[in-house]
Amino acid sequence: MELSMTARLVRQDCLVLLIDLQERLVPVIEGNSRIVARCRLLAAAARALAVPLLVSEQYPQGLGPTVAALQRELGDAPRFAKMDFSCAAVPAIVDAVRARGRRTLVLAGVEAHVCVLQTALGFRELGFSVALVADATGSRREESRALALERARAAGCALVDTEMVLFEWLERAGTPEFKLLAPWIREGAPP
Repeated sequence: MELSMTARLVRQDCLVLLIDLQERLVPVIEGNSRIVARCRLLAAAARALAVPLLVSEQYPQGLGPTVAALQRELGDAPRFAKMDFSCAAVPAIVDAVRARGRRTLVLAGVEAHVCVLQTALGFRELGFSVALVADATGSRREESRALALERARAAGCALVDTEMVLFEWLERAGTPEFKLLAPWIREGAPP
């Protein structure tokens, strides 16, 4: 199923992949604190709503592990070290995605114009629908981020923000899930 720009994200068909939010990379990303907060919210919501969550780390020996600010929200989410820029070029990641049986990847992380874009393009080529979370994705320079988002859209990826994802997953107010996530959404991050 292709995810058109008008298709709703259904949590039972989504998988979140957080890309390369690492100690030596995040500090040089424009808007890094906002991006980390949005990724924290996305990860916490995914875990609360039973949406599978995967994490990649580009050359962790050099760029370090995923930032400490995300550790609690990631829980026991599988983490994959990689050398390829595209997660879609790493057999272990592709196998993990396929094993979860979800057809829509929700991508966020850094850098937008390198690993995030190449991952989006790669998974599109593999037949997956891709939603790229724009407010949870960044680059060192805003121009690079903007070009990456433009190219991802042209390649058939849906551009969304964190709140779009969460409210589409929730579907309605008044549920126990809504009551759990509503304060996190208001505050911009889980407690």
